Parts: sequence; structure tokens; C-alpha cells
Amino acid sequence: MPSPQTSDQSMTWLLFALMTVVSWGLYGVFLHSGQMGMADPVNGRYKAFLFVGIAYLITAVVGPVIMLLISGASWSMPAKGMNWSLLAGVVGALGAFCVLLAFGAKGTPSVVMSIVFAGAPVVNAVVAFTMHPPSGGFRAMRWQFLAGIALAALGGYLVTRYRPGN
Repeated sequence: MPSPQTSDQSMTWLLFALMTVVSWGLYGVFLHSGQMGMADPVNGRYKAFLFVGIAYLITAVVGPVIMLLISGASWSMPAKGMNWSLLAGVVGALGAFCVLLAFGAKGTPSVVMSIVFAGAPVVNAVVAFTMHPPSGGFRAMRWQFLAGIALAALGGYLVTRYRPGN
């Protein structure tokens, strides 16, 4: 039987995942508020995104540098890891920018972010399966997994179709 400490450590990922859910759940609403707070109907979204970039710089550059220094990590970084990580940053930043563009095209945070958070797991599942297929291929997927993907897509559709004020 695992010790309580082992059990707690094995669930740490869930705590961080839930912290991400909260952070990203707040992201769209706060970003829209920042855009509106710029009091510039034409360029407010770009001004807001500029501050998102500053926040990314502080969080995504300074934070890891401190952690690497504290842990005494090697500064050797293989090109493959750097390239994939840079690509991840580009698609993440592009997604954040597209959220702002959606707001600028009259999308509301409740609908835009619901579509994003319903659609992203579907894209993630398809790409992850393609890049890292389980042994056994498509047959290895349980029906519950496929049902979850279908329900995520259905949820995004229903939130969009029956949004408040529609």
C-alpha cells in the first residue's frame, strides 16, 4: 500500500491542472475587461495584448530562469526541444491573439471561451493520437474517450447556438 506522501505526490499534477483550469477560465473574461478598459474601440485589443506579452515575459522567461538557477540545471538545450517549445509558444500566443480578434469581431467572453475550451480538447485528442498513437491504434481507444470528444464538441455547439441573448 502506498504511503500517504506517495499518494499526495501522485496527485500533484491534478492540483496544477486545476490551477490551469482556473487561470485559463479567468483569462478570457480578464482579457476582455482589459481590452474594454483601454477605452480605444479600434486598437484597445492590441494594447491589451501588449500587456499580455509583458506578463508572458515576466512569467514565462523570468520564472523558468529562476527555477533553473535554483535547481542548478544544465543550460544545454537540444535543438529538437527548443524547436518544439518555440512552436508551442507560437501557437499559444497565436491562440491568445485570436481570442482578442474574436472579441473585436463582437464575440463575447462567455461564448468565445466556451468554444475555445470545448474545441481545444478535441484538437488535442486528435493531434496527440496522431503524434503518439497508443499501442493497438484506433482500436485501443475506449468508447468513453470517443464519447468525451463528441460531448466536448456538442457542448461547444450548444453554448454557441443557445448563448444568452440569442
